[in-house]
Amino acid sequence: MPEPTQSDPLVDPVPTGPEVSDASRKLPAARRCNIGRLVSILIFFLIVCATLAGGGAVMLNRAYIEAGPLAADASVVVPRGASGHAIGALLEEAGIVADRRLLLLTTRIFAPDRPLRAGEYSFPAAASLREVVAKLQAGDTVVRRMTIAEGLTTAEILDLIAVTEGLSGPVPEQAAVPEGALLPETYHFSLGDSRAALVARMAAARNAVLRQLWAGRKAGLPLKSPEEALVLASIVERETAVPEERARVAGVFINRLNLEMRLQSDPTVAYGLRENDAPLDRPLRRRDLEVDHPYNTYVHRGLPPGPIANPGVASIAAVLNPAETDELYFVADGTGGHAFARTLAEHNRNVERWRRIQREQRAR
Repeated sequence: MPEPTQSDPLVDPVPTGPEVSDASRKLPAARRCNIGRLVSILIFFLIVCATLAGGGAVMLNRAYIEAGPLAADASVVVPRGASGHAIGALLEEAGIVADRRLLLLTTRIFAPDRPLRAGEYSFPAAASLREVVAKLQAGDTVVRRMTIAEGLTTAEILDLIAVTEGLSGPVPEQAAVPEGALLPETYHFSLGDSRAALVARMAAARNAVLRQLWAGRKAGLPLKSPEEALVLASIVERETAVPEERARVAGVFINRLNLEMRLQSDPTVAYGLRENDAPLDRPLRRRDLEVDHPYNTYVHRGLPPGPIANPGVASIAAVLNPAETDELYFVADGTGGHAFARTLAEHNRNVERWRRIQREQRAR
């Protein structure tokens, strides 16, 4: 069969490449217009959403950092195990935040890394959400404190701890806490801390102080152990309330121990006359000095069998680094301090002066 020619009407001309491409891109004008309008609407919608989202973020950030509704400083206790919703409700009820939902929302957005922690918190007036959240996440709880005065007995300290508000649980049995075992100091604690744990901290503090001061003691002291130093420190603590006198009083007792003289300390006598661990509630009488009990340093030479109180750091330090003195006596001088003497004759004159002051005081 003969090959068809280009002019043969039964054969379609073969379209070229460019003609095919142009034909495939040709669409009706109306359809092109609709697609363009949809694209424009979509772009406008995205712009509106972004604008609204940006505005909402700005408003939320402002609510997070601006002053809160609290009119005056306030404290709240966040219980252990409380959920975020419960904490929000607690803060809203206390007037610390305006809306619990806003607290939870801002926390999730701006501070999602750490949970809100339990405890007792104090918030200043007008605290912002950011300040509230930061405090709760950091566990920046209220720090309470109690001060234990130097020279108290262990029984007295345990009684104070037993009635201190904010602590939990019972105090340890007195038999488990020896006399002199606790360090008088100011101690900080948080709401709910246990009384037993606080007592343990006091004992650990005393051990650390005694160990450190014993290591730096003056050479040649007539003290065989840290425990003996503690006993003498408790006597010094009870003998004087004048800080400048501690090392001097300690020097007198060190001299008497070196000479094997009786310490003749009134506080040791009074300690031995206690009843039911209650301090003696009357002045010592002359006949008290003759009562034979282990703590009577008028009757027995050397140190008593144990501390008579809980001495502070200054008294322990004074005993381990006493003043260099040749004095052997001291007696009250009527001003709150003491008159010191080297000889018995000088001491007797000081004693007579003190008795005259006492008579004048009674007469007035």
